[in-house]
Amino acid sequence: MAVSSIARPFASSTRPSLSEQYRSVRSYTEKLCEPLEIEDYVVSSMPDVSPTKWHLAHTSWFFETFILRERDPHYVPLNPRYAYLFNSYYVQAGERHCRAQRGLVTRPTVEQVFEYRRYVDEHMLELLENLDEDDAVTLGLHHEQQHQELLLTDIKHVLWTNPLKPAYDSKRANQAGVKASSGWSEIAENVHRIGYDDDGFSFDNERPAHRVFLERFKIANCLVTNREYLAFIDDVGYRTAKHWLAAGWAVVQTESRQAPIYWEKEEDGWMEFTFAGMTPLDLDAPVCHVSYYEADAYARWAGHRLPTEPEWEVAARALPQLPQLYGDRWQWTQSAYVAYPGYSPPTGAIGEYNGKWMSDQWVLRGSSVATPPGHSRVTYRNFFPSDTRWQFTGIRLASSEC
Repeated sequence: MAVSSIARPFASSTRPSLSEQYRSVRSYTEKLCEPLEIEDYVVSSMPDVSPTKWHLAHTSWFFETFILRERDPHYVPLNPRYAYLFNSYYVQAGERHCRAQRGLVTRPTVEQVFEYRRYVDEHMLELLENLDEDDAVTLGLHHEQQHQELLLTDIKHVLWTNPLKPAYDSKRANQAGVKASSGWSEIAENVHRIGYDDDGFSFDNERPAHRVFLERFKIANCLVTNREYLAFIDDVGYRTAKHWLAAGWAVVQTESRQAPIYWEKEEDGWMEFTFAGMTPLDLDAPVCHVSYYEADAYARWAGHRLPTEPEWEVAARALPQLPQLYGDRWQWTQSAYVAYPGYSPPTGAIGEYNGKWMSDQWVLRGSSVATPPGHSRVTYRNFFPSDTRWQFTGIRLASSEC
């Protein structure tokens, strides 16, 4: 499986062995589960949310399917039926269980899923004894890091749907990172090169690097805060059609949206559900869990716009010290998720990793508080549908008026 897959999670000068990398990533996934009770592992609170148990099993299935079965002629699956239960969307890898019904699968038990992980780990570590570098294993590691972020994103929604609003971890940071200064930074018009063109690995959708021409623009130095977004709400932003794209306005009316998903209005002010449970809304924190429709509507209300994907990357390259690029909120762009010029997906089932989703999605850039360490870079292309907001998504403004 020779693919241009992923940037390595460790710097080349300090990179541990491949088996050490494998142990580190796999153990971090299980560490994220430590605050959970056994009952928390099984719940799917909406079709987009997968149970924690499924994430644990699916990431093991990935190594089993794309590495062990292809590299180890003596490998025997622990349970052949797991291939059906824990495939996600790889059509060429076989039939799949319905995503919306993952929360109904009470067996295998959580204990049996951990047994499955140990079984796969045992065979993987034996295989890795004789490997220093391997594109497919690196892809599997970063695939698991993606699911570490999804695990946190999903379990937050699961706990929020519980009437008791239990905390995931009262000590885990969930709100503001750097309190960034306001203002704007300007980028001059020019031809710029974007996309991944360094040595090493990247997701296939980050390549090939190519040139784009950008007119002069400016980009906000910081993300939109809860305080600023609250001003949009108080100005009846959710009830003013002129701010909204037609499809967004239809969603707002149909679903009666009035605020970001985890906000709740109390008599003495707004509260927000966080990893620490219900807490008073931190007005200085970057707004979070807004859809593309909401981000676009806020930008129009504020008299600005969202940056394009090339503008975001060019600004991040030119201004690497720009606050809140990474580790706070994924940032919506106004760019549709499409292939770069010259893009060609890898052959086989792994070619479904990114290419098949290049439709009806919008690009997000940066990373969030849920993104695992070492999984962010300037060319990383996240993407979600227009109405999605359970992910840790926020807003950075741009403007053509310089």
